[in-house]
Amino acid sequence: MPADKRAEAWTEIVLRVLKANEVRLVAYVPDNVLAPLISMLHADPYFTVICPAREEEAVAIVSGAYLGGLRGIVLMQTSGFATITNALASLVCPFQIPLLMMISERGTLGDFQLLQAIVCRTMRPVLETLGIEHFSIQRLDDVEFVVDRMVKQAFWTQAPAAMILSPLLTKKDNLDGISHG
Repeated sequence: MPADKRAEAWTEIVLRVLKANEVRLVAYVPDNVLAPLISMLHADPYFTVICPAREEEAVAIVSGAYLGGLRGIVLMQTSGFATITNALASLVCPFQIPLLMMISERGTLGDFQLLQAIVCRTMRPVLETLGIEHFSIQRLDDVEFVVDRMVKQAFWTQAPAAMILSPLLTKKDNLDGISHG
């Protein structure tokens, strides 16, 4: 791997991989951990970036865009995932919509917020129950490979996929320890 690739932040890698896979639409609900990525997406004219009020709306927007021929991704934090189970079970999964989700993992590794911890413990079992492919990215060296392959797999198989951003990866962007947003 060239030296300049090792210097890239995870956010820069994600941005580059989304472009390479023609993912143009981004729907997100604000999150401190994802804020650097969201800022970069807003600044790049390649992307159409939408900030709905709730995660379920983000799922609906990206799902509808896919049906219209546009590739998209939903960005959220762990607690936001708790609000989308019905949309996943009644829309995304049965209609084979390759919904991409990038989830900042909260509620683990010392996070003091009880809600985050409860949802964190239930997120993976929900994904497994719905048959949604998911992978936790913990190391910078894995970001490009995992994001690229998860995007490709979702669209090739017409199935949703969740990329979970571990605090082991994102902690450098969150210098105050645990994010409160």
